[in-house]
Amino acid sequence: MKNARLALAALFSATALSACTDNKGAQEALTKAGYTDIETTGYKMFACSEDDNFATGFRARNARGQVVEGTVCGAVFKGSTIRY
Repeated sequence: MKNARLALAALFSATALSACTDNKGAQEALTKAGYTDIETTGYKMFACSEDDNFATGFRARNARGQVVEGTVCGAVFKGSTIRY
């Protein structure tokens, strides 16, 4: 019974955190900024402001060909911000 509760809590946590990402929006923002080989890495806690609804981690190649990691922060009516 204890294991079932832990599994349920883990499932709930993973579902709740995945709702705080916007993979499609992050892909669009990064593509517009000139990034390629984009890979989203999930929710990044504490990476964005409290005014942001989404915090999507990423790994991508910048215009110079360097691999960079960061977070795309965003809100519904605010747009997206790329942070490193």
